[in-house]
This record gives sequence, structure tokens and C-alpha cells, in this order.
Amino acid sequence: MSKAGVGIVGLGRMGGGIAQRLVQAGKSVYAYDPSRHVQTPVGVVRVDSLADLYDQVQCILLLLPAGEVVDEVLVGLAFAALKSPERTCFVVDCGNSLYTDTIARHEALRERGIIFSDAGVSGGVQGALDGYCVMAGGSAESLAVVAPYLQAFAMPGGYAHVGGVGAGHYVKMVHNAIEYGLLQAYAEGFHMLRTSARVTASSADIAGLWQHGSVIRSHLLHLLQGVLTDEQRIAQTSGVIHENGTGRWALATAEKHNIKMPVIAESLAVRSRSRETGGDYATKLVALLRNAFGGHPVEKERQS
Repeated sequence: MSKAGVGIVGLGRMGGGIAQRLVQAGKSVYAYDPSRHVQTPVGVVRVDSLADLYDQVQCILLLLPAGEVVDEVLVGLAFAALKSPERTCFVVDCGNSLYTDTIARHEALRERGIIFSDAGVSGGVQGALDGYCVMAGGSAESLAVVAPYLQAFAMPGGYAHVGGVGAGHYVKMVHNAIEYGLLQAYAEGFHMLRTSARVTASSADIAGLWQHGSVIRSHLLHLLQGVLTDEQRIAQTSGVIHENGTGRWALATAEKHNIKMPVIAESLAVRSRSRETGGDYATKLVALLRNAFGGHPVEKERQS
């Protein structure tokens, strides 16, 4: 039996935003999230179990943290597939999983009636409004089914098939590693500006100036300008920077191929030191930038 619409597992920041854009694109969207406290976007049909979700759709998008929770959901979907051996379900991991895990999951699920593929997704909280950047990995068979859904929540021009299974997560891993270096470079530069008595313009004004014709203008610089306008918030924010693991995966992969990544390696080292020492002004800016583009939590400054 043909199934219409798309399913989503995980209605957090990214999952909720993607569900919202799919509804706006006219898709029938069903979702499952074990937490009753997570809000269901308008127009999304909430179901009570993975089995119910499997029964409703042919394509399911996973918006979950990397690791065991992905495997737990895939086990649940595989059990649901046993009840309907005559049909094929297409599952796309749209979270930040390690690409080698994605390849292994694809191989394990292929004989169970589930075609598993991957999509690196970037866009943060703004993606719900403007659309996301989607880096799809998978076979031609899988993309024939899932691409219309991935393209529906992507920004115009923001979708590409980047290779076979695992390629989407590999490209997103590199994307995130570059992000680490960019954030650190901006933060260190504005830390240095702040220490000069010769510079009388505010850091926020300089960030705004650099957005007009400067070769370092960017979306991140625009967000940093907003961060710099609130010195009180900066002062009250801890310099502790957390991470989701993708930068370390990129470093480990680079080492296997004898590729040097000193900028990204040092940005990771700075994050590690921040969790030991509490950080400094520059790491405060990185933490607040991560919050601005991705909604990542920040810690309050520790009281001495």
C-alpha cells in the first residue's frame, strides 16, 4: 500500500523547525517524540509510537542526538517493519551522526525492508524561517523518494546530493569543523579589539562596519554584532564552551589521512580548556554565538 506524507522522529529545535517548513510546503507530516513536553508544530499529526509512525508514511526523518538513541529508534522501526514485509520504508538520519555509524546502520537495515540514508542539515534556529542547507547522502533509489521532502525544507539552492551513504554526514562533519575555526577567529579578534585604548568605536559598531564591503563579512559576523551589543549579558555569561563531537570526529578522520588541521585542532583545545578554567572573554563570545545560531545553552558566570 502506498503511503503519503513524511514522518519525523524528534521535535526538538531542528525537528520542530523542519516539521514546520514541511507543513508550510503542503506536506502531510506525522511526528513521534517520547517527550510529552515537546510542543507539536501546528499542522503536524502527533502519533503515540514508532509503530504508528511507520504505518502512516513511507519516508521517516530522524532528528535525534548522535549515539545510542538513534540505534534505539532504528530497532523500533525494524520491529515495525517485520509486520509489513511487503513494503519498503525510507529512513533518513538528519542529525549529526558519525558517518561511519551511518554506513554500518545502512548495511544492517538493508535486509529488513528499510533503506537508510543520511542528510547533514545546517541552518540553526533561523532555518525554520529561511530554510536549511541540506547535504544528502544515499543511493539513487533512496533519493528518488526522499529528495522531495529534503528539498521542501531546504532554502532555495540549499539542497545537494553530495555522494553515497554517509557522504551527507561526512560533509556536515567538515562543515562543523570549519565552524569551530571561524567562531574562534572572530572571538579572538574581538577580544583583541577590546584591549586597545586607541580604538574608541564600540566592538558592535566595528562588527557592523565590517558587514559593508569587508572581505570577512558573514552571517556569523552579523550574529556577533548582536551579541556584542549586550555587554551585560556577556559579563553574566560563563566562558565555558560545550561541543557536540563533530569537530573531534573531523580531527580523527584527518589524522587517518595525514591531513593537518591546526586551526580546528586549536579551537577544540580552547573549548576543552574553557571547561577546566571557565574561559575568558573570547570563549564567552563563542558560547553566545553558538546560542545565537543554534540555540545551544549557555552557562551563567560562576560567582567567586
